[in-house]
Amino acid sequence: MAGPEQSQQQQQVEEKAEHIDDAEMALQGINMLLNNGFKESDELFKRYRSQSPLMSFGASFVSFLNAMMTFEEEKMQMACDDLRTTEKLCESDSAGVIETIRNKIKKSMDSQRSGVVVVDRLQRQIIVADCQVYLAVLSFVKQELSAYIKGGWILRKAWKMYNKCHSDISQLQEACQRRSSLNQESLTADNANHNAPVENCVTAEALDRLKGSVSFGYGLFHLCISMVPPHLLKIINLLGFPGDRLQGLSSLMYASESKDMKAPLATLALLWYHTVVLPFFALDGSDTHEGLLEAKAILQRKSVVYPNSSLFMFFKGRVHRLECHINSALACFHDALELASDQRELQHVCLYEIGWCSMIELNFEDAFRAFERLKNESRWSQCYYAYLTGVCQGASGDLDGASGVFKDVQKLFKRKNNQIEQFAVKRAERLRKTTPTRELCILGVIEVLYLWKALANCSASKLQIMNQVLQSLDESSCRGLKQLLLGAIHKCHGNMRDAIQAFQLAAKDEYGRQINSYVQAYAVYELGCILLAKPETVGKGRSLLLQAKEDFTGYDFENRLHVRIHSALASLKEVVPQ
Repeated sequence: MAGPEQSQQQQQVEEKAEHIDDAEMALQGINMLLNNGFKESDELFKRYRSQSPLMSFGASFVSFLNAMMTFEEEKMQMACDDLRTTEKLCESDSAGVIETIRNKIKKSMDSQRSGVVVVDRLQRQIIVADCQVYLAVLSFVKQELSAYIKGGWILRKAWKMYNKCHSDISQLQEACQRRSSLNQESLTADNANHNAPVENCVTAEALDRLKGSVSFGYGLFHLCISMVPPHLLKIINLLGFPGDRLQGLSSLMYASESKDMKAPLATLALLWYHTVVLPFFALDGSDTHEGLLEAKAILQRKSVVYPNSSLFMFFKGRVHRLECHINSALACFHDALELASDQRELQHVCLYEIGWCSMIELNFEDAFRAFERLKNESRWSQCYYAYLTGVCQGASGDLDGASGVFKDVQKLFKRKNNQIEQFAVKRAERLRKTTPTRELCILGVIEVLYLWKALANCSASKLQIMNQVLQSLDESSCRGLKQLLLGAIHKCHGNMRDAIQAFQLAAKDEYGRQINSYVQAYAVYELGCILLAKPETVGKGRSLLLQAKEDFTGYDFENRLHVRIHSALASLKEVVPQ
């Protein structure tokens, strides 16, 4: 919630507008945003967006952040429009830097003016590339083939711009370093300054900021590419080589420590990667320990700058959830929810996590309330939220209420090509036709916990309850799914012998393949991952991963599994060079 402190901060920023450049104002605007001054930050960026590429980019970023927190079609389209507007401003000859900068240029010598122009030109090119990356991310989140292809071509353009900017900035930095190493006494001011080349007039501080600026997009670029399945990379001929995840993380870390306006954004990107992407896609195997340590270190370092930030409180909750401290996670998400009282998008993200943490705790009533509110308030995927509402309501014992919600799922099905909504409709239809029981609804909860990589966050006692419920089920139509979920629970317990046995049964269940089309592919993948852990079975594990990738097609969440297979194979190559 934006209180007196944020309003005072905004007033101070505006009072200083005549004395600072747009780079400093943009950085303060972003910090204002992260300290819960969402409205004030948005207003500041919008006020100056037509006068400065940096301020226009700040406004577009706020729009992009809202879209990424909600995934609502309307906000995603708005973000795309804003990003394209920023691109046009940066590519326009008439676009100038903020008025105070123009005044400074007028008062400068010709050589100094040239230096500012060089910085401005590079800044605009970096912003255009950043906009391209954000547009690609907005395409990728749709998880559709056409979106991957479109996003790929956008990234290709961005990559060329990053390379050019990085090369130009590196050359300027080298020239700056050579100049600083010269003996100043050996230079005569008249000869040295009168015909000084342009790079002599770009300060080291400005170059360091630009390097941080280009490193942000460059790092995000590498992370995005490293998550795209290899077969899609071939289709779109994206770059000819896979993204370097480690290089991406290194660049984001550099950007996060810079004085550029995107330094706080790089920090958020690192937290997002370590607490959301890494666990969900099972990158670097299933071990997220190092990522959590890095996330905790980042949160500790930034706690002074952002003491009551709802966004940082949210990521703190994500860390607690991944460490299986669910009560602490829930406390953080509730605190973030209160701090973001005037930011609907962030509230919905917090409600989503509250719903998931409640499912992890098998607290179906609280999960039902969170998802029902999302179903009624969110404009993203009411179909998906309705399904989660229904299974949680049924799992709590309210079967009549759940039946009514399952009927609504089909009515709320709007995005025909969205795999999550397709999954929700199929599952709701099955439960509606077979007359839902409490056990079948709990099965539905366990299934989404598995598909969204959340079973590992469950306590041993909760996993044991899930095991008992699954053992009691004797529905022939979900026999394969039952074995897949039992295998996953055994794996969480560290009981690999029983896990392998269950996954093998799931992989052989042909009837279940017709009903739960993803079960066999995921079971083979799970078997492969277990075998990769032992040196003597690495070869067999690799073969199973390739089998899961090549022998199955057209099943639910196929792209999601391909990303995980790609990551597992890539990690294997790092350990055992091919």
